Amino acid sequence: MKNIVILGGGTAGTMMANKLRKALDRETWNITIVDRHRTHYYQPGFLFIPFGIYSEHDVRKPKSSFFPVGVNVMYTGVDKIDAPNKIVHLNEGKVLHYDYLIIATGTQTKPAETPGLKDKLWYKDIFDFYTIEGALALQRHFKTWQGGKLVMAITELPYKCPVAPLEFVFLAEEFFTKKGMRDKVDITIVTPMPGVFTKPIATKMLAELLVEKNINVVSDFYIERVDNDKKVLVSYDEKEVPFDTLTIVPVNMGDEMVERSGLGDDLNFVYTNKHTLQQKDHKEIFVLGDAANIPTSKAGSVAHFASEILYDNLMSAIEDRPLLAKFDGHANCYIETGYGKGALIDFNYETEPLPGTFPLPGIGPFGLLKNTKINHYGKIMFRWIYWHMLLKGKELPVEADMTMAGKKRVTF
Repeated sequence: MKNIVILGGGTAGTMMANKLRKALDRETWNITIVDRHRTHYYQPGFLFIPFGIYSEHDVRKPKSSFFPVGVNVMYTGVDKIDAPNKIVHLNEGKVLHYDYLIIATGTQTKPAETPGLKDKLWYKDIFDFYTIEGALALQRHFKTWQGGKLVMAITELPYKCPVAPLEFVFLAEEFFTKKGMRDKVDITIVTPMPGVFTKPIATKMLAELLVEKNINVVSDFYIERVDNDKKVLVSYDEKEVPFDTLTIVPVNMGDEMVERSGLGDDLNFVYTNKHTLQQKDHKEIFVLGDAANIPTSKAGSVAHFASEILYDNLMSAIEDRPLLAKFDGHANCYIETGYGKGALIDFNYETEPLPGTFPLPGIGPFGLLKNTKINHYGKIMFRWIYWHMLLKGKELPVEADMTMAGKKRVTF
């Protein structure tokens, strides 16, 4: 028997398990998936929890509901990968031998990396919403909060779901307006980027929305520490941003076993060929989703599009054929903007988000870089698609490669 081992049973790992089990002969190939946790969370839903739109019930299901029959599942941690010998060392001394390995261990928030962040105000006046615990704590906080300076801050890049901080401030603006206390809440987004997004055309559109909603922007702010006593963010050049309630994107890092295995960068993201999705030094290791250090968004859409390329290349490797499939960095993100509207961006390594229609040229129904109700419905519908189609490895009506069809090139 030959062995494929998948490290990580989140979005990326679950998709690959489903795709591969359908394709590979069970008499020839064992597939084993390894994950520490038994609960699967729909992480895009965490954004909605602080505002009472979703509950914990809406975003959690057992992982076992999505793993296909015929896949071995081990609920344990990974100590390290011995890549030269094609061995995975698990906790408690267990080992797995592999012919091919897929690393899909994602990214985790590391609040302790920022001095003062996880101090006495943590989950009292300082929160994240990238964990279920943080999202629920912030929901409880907002139920009784009387107003003041609400700051949404980003510690550093990269972090998963790059548009989520923008969505947070848009939804907060709507939330406090509907509570009749918008005049008591000063909303500011603090970012290390020169603008509110990494791409200039999208930045222009989103910045205009922020101005329209009276949301402040502090850019080029590199957080050095959080002063709990003064309740201020402090940058490396000693600038300060005061807060009454701070919502923050902590430092994001890959799994610690990547460091122990010598396979990644200083943030524990795996060195990955951005086109073939192979680990740069070991051709029998493939990397999918947030675990990779490829230069595109850490988002579920990227994992979905990349999974199709990884599948094609892994099948080619198994059959001793050249790896011809190339990932173009395709990312596709709905952006909640409040009041039942949303925007949509579609881009890749080479092409930034452009205006137009999606997925059908001239028809849509979704509008790129447009603030519309149909885009909001696309975001809401995606939760059903995620649970019932995407995780199960089913085909979706969107190509893995980004297309220019329906897009309009613009210049400043």
